[in-house]
Amino acid sequence: MDRMMNLEQFEIWFITGSQHLYGPETLEKVATNSREIAEALNASHNIPTRVVFKPVLTTPEAIYQVCQEANLAGNCVGLITWMHTFSPAKMWIRGLNILKKPFVHLHTQYNREIPWADIDMDFMNLNQAAHGDREFGFIGSRMRLNRKVVVGYWQDEDVQSEIGVWTRAACAWHDLQGAKIARFGDNMRDVAVTEGDKVEAQIRMGYDVYGYGVGDLAKAVSQVTAAQVDQLVAEYMEEYQVIDALKPGGEAHQSLRDAAQIEAGMRTFLEAGNFKAFTTNFEDLHGLVQLPGLAVQRLMADGYGFGAEGDWKTAALIRAMKVMGAGLSGGATFMEDYTYHMDQRQMKVLGAHMLEVCPTIADGRPRLDIYPLSIGGKADPVRLIFDTRTGPALNASIMDMGNRFRMVVSEVDVVPTDAPLPRLPVARALWVPRPSLKVAAAAWILAGGAHHTGFSQALTAAHLQDFAEMADMEFLLINADTQVAAFKKEIRWNDLYYLLAQRS
Repeated sequence: MDRMMNLEQFEIWFITGSQHLYGPETLEKVATNSREIAEALNASHNIPTRVVFKPVLTTPEAIYQVCQEANLAGNCVGLITWMHTFSPAKMWIRGLNILKKPFVHLHTQYNREIPWADIDMDFMNLNQAAHGDREFGFIGSRMRLNRKVVVGYWQDEDVQSEIGVWTRAACAWHDLQGAKIARFGDNMRDVAVTEGDKVEAQIRMGYDVYGYGVGDLAKAVSQVTAAQVDQLVAEYMEEYQVIDALKPGGEAHQSLRDAAQIEAGMRTFLEAGNFKAFTTNFEDLHGLVQLPGLAVQRLMADGYGFGAEGDWKTAALIRAMKVMGAGLSGGATFMEDYTYHMDQRQMKVLGAHMLEVCPTIADGRPRLDIYPLSIGGKADPVRLIFDTRTGPALNASIMDMGNRFRMVVSEVDVVPTDAPLPRLPVARALWVPRPSLKVAAAAWILAGGAHHTGFSQALTAAHLQDFAEMADMEFLLINADTQVAAFKKEIRWNDLYYLLAQRS
């Protein structure tokens, strides 16, 4: 498992605002209450990182210092801000101006209920979040800062869950800053949606895309030892249902060894370069005996992002989805809307790809098999074949729209296939888009959604919306409430917003 998938190594700092107006006794209570809330959030099973209490902030200098420290702290992925009392927001301007880490504004108060019989002005002076947070909210809006606002009582499950969703997005955002993506070969020729501005992506989203000739990968593959291949083949035999032809002594066993050699070489290359995601291209396989299928599937299962045909944006997205979903049930994978079942009773989508679907979404133990591939001009590739677990899921895609990046998310429900698929030699998922294929597909196409997606049964749209907010990325959601006419209006309004925002 990738070392970055352990989210417990990261911290969210709990930041409380107040001021010296209230005197030392009140500020001591503010600190005590704030520490208690931070410790409760730290203990919550909904929040995957550590939540660290920081001393109460009462001056512009202290606010600036903690924001500066957060920027430089390698394990701090973001802040939770809360104003226990009134905290004049002009104090926050200098600190927020330099803050590079995302923050969530928790609008809560220490006490759940008003103590009707005992409430006095001392109580009112201490528990002022109702308007202290509004003051802080104003400066965030005045400064045009992206942030999430969570409202509710800090002990409640829904509040802790919302913070947990945001925290996962913050971990994924942190992980992409300075991340390296390896492109083996170029973009598939003449394809539009997988292209994009890599410089703008690095400016906006923090990751860097490196291009390599497939010969560079082939060289790494050629240096793999027989012992490395033997070790991987042994793993395959233990983990998967391996057909007889691929087993030692079988007629296609050499093809399995070729696949293992490709995996070992690719893994060595990625680890040596500290890459977190990668792409391949079936039009460019110079020096490889077969298209990497099994290797890609297993690398994705270990946390790497992947994009086929040079699709670096999807590779980065899937890496982010892998990080967001760490420790959650379900999985995430590269996916493609491949073909439709247009039965009038219920239209469905069969999702798949030539080879590269991650087994973290598999229903049961995958079968390791070998079949011809009608494109690519190489030897028959080895691949894992499986059906996907049923239940709610989503597809997400990121496109370069010229003046901004857009994320579109479609909520779906994975369903059983109507009949077995004995001749389909790839991993696959069958789903019903919400609210229907007619509406969802029309909305997706109007949004310019790509044919490549990140598919997940672990994440919700809220995770991806929080991530898009951190990236200052346009976000469009297709769900059970979507209506095409209203969706078209949302796209047009967004076009106008981004046009005006560029000029401001």
